[in-house]
Amino acid sequence: MTPVYQTRPGADAIAAAHAPASEVHPGIWMSPGLSNSYLIVTSEGRVVVNTGMGFEAPVHRANYDAVDSSPIRDVILTQGHYDHVGGTDLLSDPGTDIVVQANCESWRRDNDLLATFRAANASFAWADAISTALTFAKGRGRLPAQSSPVPTIIVDDELTLRIGERELVLRATPGGEKTDSLVVWLPDDEVCLCGNVFGALFGHIPNLVTMRGDRYRDALTVIESIETVRELSPSVLLTGHFDPISGKDRIRDELTRLRDAVAYLHDETVAGMNAGKDVYTLMREVTLPPALQVGEGYGMVRWNIRAIWENYAGWFHHRSTTELYAVAPEDFSNDIVALAGADAIVGRARKAVADGEPLRAIRLTEIVRHVEPHHDGAKHTLRAAHEQLLEASTNFWESAWLRKQIAELT
Repeated sequence: MTPVYQTRPGADAIAAAHAPASEVHPGIWMSPGLSNSYLIVTSEGRVVVNTGMGFEAPVHRANYDAVDSSPIRDVILTQGHYDHVGGTDLLSDPGTDIVVQANCESWRRDNDLLATFRAANASFAWADAISTALTFAKGRGRLPAQSSPVPTIIVDDELTLRIGERELVLRATPGGEKTDSLVVWLPDDEVCLCGNVFGALFGHIPNLVTMRGDRYRDALTVIESIETVRELSPSVLLTGHFDPISGKDRIRDELTRLRDAVAYLHDETVAGMNAGKDVYTLMREVTLPPALQVGEGYGMVRWNIRAIWENYAGWFHHRSTTELYAVAPEDFSNDIVALAGADAIVGRARKAVADGEPLRAIRLTEIVRHVEPHHDGAKHTLRAAHEQLLEASTNFWESAWLRKQIAELT
């Protein structure tokens, strides 16, 4: 079977809620948005799984009220990211239980402490999508505030809810995008609502740490969480983004390959560390074999190798004594420019671009720009190197970063 990652949309296709809900399984409705929200209909009230961003909540609520008007009995949040929890207030009724995994408070604490830092470091990737979404939402009237839901039911490892004729089994999957991740399993339907436990793009290697800045995710815990869902043997996966994935054999094959790909990267990185190889050597050398190929549209193999190395070994790479002191590589740029000359360094960088070595060109031109920030040759060469990298990029985060750099160099 063709791997799922080759047929599903990329992250650039993620858009705010605007469409009607669709029935994706008998009695289960999906309202798409910046993160999918789901409605489960029961004879004793409705269950909502994830609520989107705050400004999307009116669309989700209208979609669900058009399907069924019974009270919302429970809101289940599969993780604490803003695009999963933001509409909780509007999608709750009096007496609605808010169900979360027990690690939610530690994640919220981190996010509150680093809200400014993380927003600044993520905006380059999502600013356009959020701006477009907000413009569209404002056209419908006053926007609800982003919710900060207060949980009423806490899930540690597993919790079973019986609501009408439905049995919902909630299982913690701390190797998901956040440590407060959980999945919702409907055993009678063989349906798993898995949110982003496998990452934002199903079938792609997960991010073990994001460019915006997060705590490291442990690769072995990621493997365990993938296996948690694989062992359920679902016939349908309802993911955080895009359409359902159907077929028991197809899902098992996808999860097996994803599990084994993460395990391979972990084991090869650990073996390389024990063999005395530095992280950059491993980032160059370790690649997935053909049988374990997965997408790299959101996470990347080389980033995960570095995440595994640093999660085990920390900040000291044993490469230079200067790592122990408060100096940055650019602190010595003045010496290099004084010795070699700015124009000579830029000339070497231009040759690197011509030779298809954009990373070498970036290193060289950054040295010059640190000393002479308005050097036109360095600026133009740096832009050309970024454009060369962008031509080859298929990763959402990498491409967003490169476009940002190019825009700043225009």
